[in-house]
Amino acid sequence: MNVRERLWGVEPATRKRGPRASAKPAAPPSTQRSLAQVPTWGGPRINSGRKAGPRPKVRHRPRAAHQRACPVHVTLRRAKGLPSFRSERLHNLLREAIRETRREGFRIVHYSLQADHVHIVVEAEDARILSNGMRSFAVRVAMRINRRIFQRRSGRVWGDRYHTHELTSPREVRNTLVYVLKNHVKHGERDVGPVDPCSSGPWWDGWMQVVDLPLDPSSVEAPTTWLLRRGWRGRNGFGFIHLGELPRNARPARG
Repeated sequence: MNVRERLWGVEPATRKRGPRASAKPAAPPSTQRSLAQVPTWGGPRINSGRKAGPRPKVRHRPRAAHQRACPVHVTLRRAKGLPSFRSERLHNLLREAIRETRREGFRIVHYSLQADHVHIVVEAEDARILSNGMRSFAVRVAMRINRRIFQRRSGRVWGDRYHTHELTSPREVRNTLVYVLKNHVKHGERDVGPVDPCSSGPWWDGWMQVVDLPLDPSSVEAPTTWLLRRGWRGRNGFGFIHLGELPRNARPARG
């Protein structure tokens, strides 16, 4: 009712009410749903998370139990942006670190340096000594690369935690020796010859052919486990490795 209608005495219009709305029907009793039927924003889902690339990192899981009689094949990968490990300066630095990594119950028996990763074969008395020995080697290399190459106090040198593989049989040990000592062929480093100078191969006495020993002493230690001393040669003891033998994934395809 506006002001003019109030002055002329117009009665206000009454609001007509419609029929009263009927009461809502009772809701059906709720049924409990399973967790798979409830929509959520979190938790594990199918194909969720960051997708693994062509070279995924080592997962942070408890490592397998280590047996004293079994050698271990260890792989360490450097961080991105660092120079090649096969350069003369870094090769000498890593050889020095291998030579000085001396711990009771821990031995580095073989090594192979590639552009962006390192292969080593070690022996350890137990899992704790293996972990401490690998930590000592990794820290020693990182400190020397930071101080001597980059002239800095700290910085990331390793791109991932080290990967281990327990060697439990003579055949597995022999295949690993071929893989480690001939790893340069797999990565296309064929100009250096059949024996990789960036490995412990020049000092090894397991080649089928005679190899001239270098003048400087070896950086690795002699093995003590039966698998690395004699077991890898087979029952007759004549399973030496030919200089032309290649890892399985580096052999040319047949036909």
